[in-house]
Amino acid sequence: MSPTVLAATADSNPALNISIFLAFVIVTLGIVFYVNSRQARKTAADFYTAGGGFSGTQNGFAIAGDYLSAASFLGIAGAIAINGYDGFLYSIGFLVAWLVALLLVAELLRNTGRFTMGDVLAFRMKQRPIRAAAATSTLAVSFFYLLAQMAGAGALVSLLLGISGGFAQGVVIAVVGVVMIAYVLIGGMRGTTWVQMIKAVLLIVGALVMTIWALALFGFNFSSIMQAAADGSPKGEGLFAPGQQYGASLTSKIDFISLGIALVLGTAGLPHVLMRFYTVPTAKEARRSVEVAIWLIGLFYLFTLVIGFAAGALVGPEAIQAAPGKVNSAAPLLAAALGGPVLLGIIAAIAFATILAVVAGLTITASASFAHDVYINVIKRGEVEDTEATQVRVARRTAIVIGVVAIVGGILAKDQNVAFLVALAFAVAASANLPTILYSLFWKRFNTTGGLFSIYGGLISTLVLIVFSPVVSGAETSIFSGVDFAWFPLANPGLVSIPLSFLLGVVGTYIGQKRHDGSKYAEMEVRSLTGAGIAKAEAH
Repeated sequence: MSPTVLAATADSNPALNISIFLAFVIVTLGIVFYVNSRQARKTAADFYTAGGGFSGTQNGFAIAGDYLSAASFLGIAGAIAINGYDGFLYSIGFLVAWLVALLLVAELLRNTGRFTMGDVLAFRMKQRPIRAAAATSTLAVSFFYLLAQMAGAGALVSLLLGISGGFAQGVVIAVVGVVMIAYVLIGGMRGTTWVQMIKAVLLIVGALVMTIWALALFGFNFSSIMQAAADGSPKGEGLFAPGQQYGASLTSKIDFISLGIALVLGTAGLPHVLMRFYTVPTAKEARRSVEVAIWLIGLFYLFTLVIGFAAGALVGPEAIQAAPGKVNSAAPLLAAALGGPVLLGIIAAIAFATILAVVAGLTITASASFAHDVYINVIKRGEVEDTEATQVRVARRTAIVIGVVAIVGGILAKDQNVAFLVALAFAVAASANLPTILYSLFWKRFNTTGGLFSIYGGLISTLVLIVFSPVVSGAETSIFSGVDFAWFPLANPGLVSIPLSFLLGVVGTYIGQKRHDGSKYAEMEVRSLTGAGIAKAEAH
């Protein structure tokens, strides 16, 4: 580790870091209280989607805040610092994914649904089975994504706040979970959206400051940063060539293709991203929000390119790998090298703000799916007195349960592979959710059996292939490195599970009930393309 970084981390002031973090929590909780107090009505629409009261630009910032998780900020910068070209391919995959969401999903979903993905799928299918399946998939994706964020909080706390030991990390995870529950209970989607917008601004500004600072040290010559990174890397000029991470064998190359497919297709199936399309008043604003999000996310990933190579140049790959968070420590170590304890404290606070905003969005999505799809429409069959109040009450209780489960799971998984958990969430979303959504929107014959085959088949196949992959056992880097029950060679199952889910949707459709309601599909097609009927649906 360079002398500059050693000095900065040695002088790191945990009290300063925690103070900055607490200041963010206090300010944002105050904002959540304020926006909640301005709500005249406490309806289900207000709690789930903020009554569709945000503009496309505001929602675009919120989507960026929801999407740019700790893995994006810390993981991608570290991947670029260590693996160069291959690391930046993560950024490309995450960004290109938004084109799929923009062109195929955003506007059509906003026109067709009201609160959740289950609304879209149940439009022309049997309500109870398809809503139960949609909720199961939503809860699975949300849980693994939550687990990744909570585990990330525990894994990075040593470096960011100077706290060590399993008990201390567990306390930090619990604090993150409690604050997350507070955001959701107090402000619902409205308060959560404001937290995500603030976090997006902080994250982008923080990355911009680090980018300009690093460039200034090299005379604003990015080529000089890249050359210094290559000089300090054991890979040398190979840092700029493909194959450093995924080119060792044919299997690793296929694995990269599998990962890329999951990343590109998974975004359009992430339930917490899909739910954001309902927080704007029109389909035009939904499309606008995705456009704004693409610009913000693309700009941020350009910053990570500079931050990653600058970390490789100023900190060095050996120091990064030796730090408590390993590759995830690249950005904080660069902050320490650039601005000492103060900048490190700010970046630490931003990293935890990132975790808080993402887990709040995931929690409200999961609680809405259970309350709206499972409790009201499956368990109670829609026959509930005072449905609005009941939905909000059940959603709040569900949020508490989800928060507690996430805290316990995060504590248990704090030493596990966070990248594995994120990849699993994307693979489930791409396998179970996206095929069913696309078939529902574009295939007239698609029926309930096809939807159930696609959702459950995609979900089960993804989980089974992950469990029996090298990520879980059979390799030195596996979660259970001492045993070997792996028979599936790829770390990400997307290459198999996504086509399988599409195929199962076709098989299920043709072996299911052949009669289908063409009028419902026609109505859905008109509504999805024109927005006709939205006002009437929302009035009810």
